[in-house]
Amino acid sequence: MRCAAPRFSTTNIFLSLELERVKGVNTQKEFVDFTKEMKKDHVILVPDIFPVHMSLLTEVLRMYGYQVEVLHYTGQKVLDEGLRHIHNDMCYPAICSCGQLLYALTSGDYDPHKVALMHFQTGGGCRASNYIKLLKKALVDMGLGYVPVISLSFGGMEKYSGFKITPLLLYKGCISLVYGDMLMQLKNQVRPYEVHHGQTQQLVETWTERLVSHFKRNRGLTGRSITKNLKAMAADFHAIEKTSEKKIKVGIVGEIYVKYAPFGNNDLEEFLFSQGCEYMVPGVLGFVYYCASGKLIDWELYGGSRFWKYLGVFMERILNGLQNKLRSVLSAYDEFITPASFPHVKALAETVISKGVKMGEGWLLPAEMCELIENGYQNIVCAQPFGCLPNHIVGKGVIRNIKNRYPNANIAPIDYDAGATKVNQENRIKLMLAVARESL
Repeated sequence: MRCAAPRFSTTNIFLSLELERVKGVNTQKEFVDFTKEMKKDHVILVPDIFPVHMSLLTEVLRMYGYQVEVLHYTGQKVLDEGLRHIHNDMCYPAICSCGQLLYALTSGDYDPHKVALMHFQTGGGCRASNYIKLLKKALVDMGLGYVPVISLSFGGMEKYSGFKITPLLLYKGCISLVYGDMLMQLKNQVRPYEVHHGQTQQLVETWTERLVSHFKRNRGLTGRSITKNLKAMAADFHAIEKTSEKKIKVGIVGEIYVKYAPFGNNDLEEFLFSQGCEYMVPGVLGFVYYCASGKLIDWELYGGSRFWKYLGVFMERILNGLQNKLRSVLSAYDEFITPASFPHVKALAETVISKGVKMGEGWLLPAEMCELIENGYQNIVCAQPFGCLPNHIVGKGVIRNIKNRYPNANIAPIDYDAGATKVNQENRIKLMLAVARESL
């Protein structure tokens, strides 16, 4: 079978090198740095990836003097912008998220001379490692090469004189994710059963505003205040009047962008809600734990410097401590499902796949499927974007192993693509739900 993408990429590399050798043409573009001066008057634009978490995460960045705005552009016009300026053979999350950033510059809502673009950069074999370079190239092609592009990477893949991720900033960012995970867990478990429509979403917005207000005053970031806020959240959602109706429980897993971003998954959560389902999405902090534990796993499998071992152990301990606060609060209520501990999730992964698999979502994705099934969400939508080879391997490729372990699992892999129709995706989900209703 021919593999067009690697052939295309390799050909381009050799053509570029030959052009430099024969004609002396420099095919490497010079890109602008994000300087300390820009920090004062530049707005940093970020794509909307985690609907519940982004307001809290960006407020942490504002605490350190960065002017951050989350973009909410959607629709075909955004996809067209991504397809036009990002290679059309690139993965679907790149088309969506980079399309949001590039559309913002052409929308007239921002002065291109006073903005910078920010995107997550994961590292490793995921195509997300290339997003920053693709954005820079697209900006040059659009005549906007003066716009800085910032990598939000914990591996230090890019260096900037005016932007730095410090250990304290990283820790506060993780705290914001704990709050976001708590709100998301409570919202997903309460909203399908609320008697008064819209009450749950209103409470999510109220708590988001309250936490942002706390962050502005550097509050809500200590161990005692975190526990206090989490307990107050759970009590508020517990107080919402709910029905006792029995509903189909559906878990959502997949590549990190299409799993969380409504623009990437065509409002999957809203569709499941309209079908009378209770849906559950694993927390974002789990992905951070997965990334942090990768250093420790590498040391266990391949050896090397003990620094990475101790760093991995330290990070796991911090993240376990934060998650345990959330788990302790939720476990006090019989009506709420308590997520499994991170060590247990990692142990579940080893029952179906090697923990050495860490490209893309790696061992985390099948582990989350196992966790969801054990928590009663045996109907699972596995969101798979076009061009994400790791996700297809650890998602669709592991389904048989999971069904061998959990015979009642009802898993539907759903493909997301710029050319895919929402109707086809929803019809496949409806087939899964039809099977689920038979065993309800």
